[in-house]
Formats: sequence, C-alpha cells, structure tokens
Amino acid sequence: MSEEIIWLFNIGFFAAGGFVFLLGLAIGSFLNVCIWRLPREESIIRPGSHCPACSSPLGIRDLVPLLSWLFLRGKCRFCAAKISPRYPAVELLTGGLFFVTYLHYGPSPAMIAAMVFSAFMVAITFIDLDHQIILDGMLALLAASGLVLQLATGAVGFWSMWLGALVGGGLLLAMAIISQGGMGGGDVKFAAALGFWLGWPGILLGLFIGFVAGGLVSLLLLVSGLRGRKDFIPFGPFIALGAWIALLYGKQILAWYFSFLV
Repeated sequence: MSEEIIWLFNIGFFAAGGFVFLLGLAIGSFLNVCIWRLPREESIIRPGSHCPACSSPLGIRDLVPLLSWLFLRGKCRFCAAKISPRYPAVELLTGGLFFVTYLHYGPSPAMIAAMVFSAFMVAITFIDLDHQIILDGMLALLAASGLVLQLATGAVGFWSMWLGALVGGGLLLAMAIISQGGMGGGDVKFAAALGFWLGWPGILLGLFIGFVAGGLVSLLLLVSGLRGRKDFIPFGPFIALGAWIALLYGKQILAWYFSFLV
C-alpha cells in the first residue's frame, strides 16, 4: 500500500471520527433535554427549548452544542441568567464516549449499539445524580434495546442475556434485602436491564467495577469531609460506569483474568 493511500485512509478515518464526535455533541444536547424534563414528567418535544429562568424560546444560535455556551459566556442571551456548565459537560462527555466507541469498534453495527448504550448511561447517570431515581420507562427501553441490538450484532447470546438479567437483578435484590434499604429498587432494575446488554458473565464484571469505583469515591468523599456517613450517594452512576467499561472492554478484561487461572 502506497504512502498516499495510507495518508488518505488516515484522513478518512479521523474525519469519520470527527463526525461521530459531533454527532455525540448533538445527542448530548438532546440528552440534556431528557435529563431535565423526563423526571418532571414533561414532554421532550413540546414546548420547544427555552430558558428555564425567563422562559424565552431559544433559537438556533442558542442551541449549537458546546459553541453556544462558549459564545454566550454561559449566560442566557435574553435575561443573562447563568447557564450551568453541566450542559456543555454532558455534550462533551457524550461526544467523547461516542468517539471512543468509534475508535474501539470502527464503523460497524457494534459501534451503533455501543453509542445507543452510551447515551442511556449518560442520561441515567445525571438523572440519578439530580433526583436519586432511575426511571422505569428508561430502564424498559434500555432492556428492550439491548435485547434487540445485542442479538442483532451477535455480541451476546439469547440465553446469556436472560442469565445476565437474572443474575444482575437477583444479586442486587439480595443486597437490597440484606442491607435493608441500602440499595434502591431502581438499582436492582438497572442491573437487570444491563444484563441484556452484558450477558453472562459480563454483568458480574460490570457490577464489580461499579462497586469498586463506588467504594473508592465514597471513601474519598468521607475522608475529605464532603459527605458524611449518613449522606446518600447515588450508586447508579457507578453501575453505569462499570457497565460501559464492561461493554467495550469486558472480553479483554475477562480473558486477561482467566489467563491467570489456567
């Protein structure tokens, strides 16, 4: 292969990656709407986007992902109310996750499935951080999309899915009963829904990573004094983190682990 062809291939590869990143920014902007409206039982379609402070309808120049927030210096164009930096953060996070899935899978059905999964993880994470709830409707969509997409891509077998859902949900249900409320019902259903995406034994890896991450962050918060022993710390974001890592890198991690057992 000549250097010119390699050069053109690299240009095309990174151009496609840039498109995927921009797509992630746009999806992240939509996720911001979902994160704000769905817990409040509001439509994500109507009314159109508007300033939550003055209710002024937002135009195209107010809604360009990331750039609008930068150009407006984090303030509403109409009333100068501050716009939370979390809005561009969600957009950047989604764009970054999409880009990583592109680098990992390349243009493929598996990449599309991972992008859908990433969007769910972002929305569930921030809703749980804001309201300490994981919406049943979102979990139903998560489970259904996992059942369809993972079967379509051949990433997870049918029985592996159901075993993953049973083990994931059952494990956290047992923990919820033993801890007498230390684990929420939303977390239990979340783990069950993730079983359709991760299968068996991927769900165990995802939950293990989530527990480790959650334990470390909780310990740091306690030691730093930012949280007390009785303060509630949502566990959903840590489950989401563990599940995302397990979805993309679970096979490599498990292969590495089992290599020590042979």
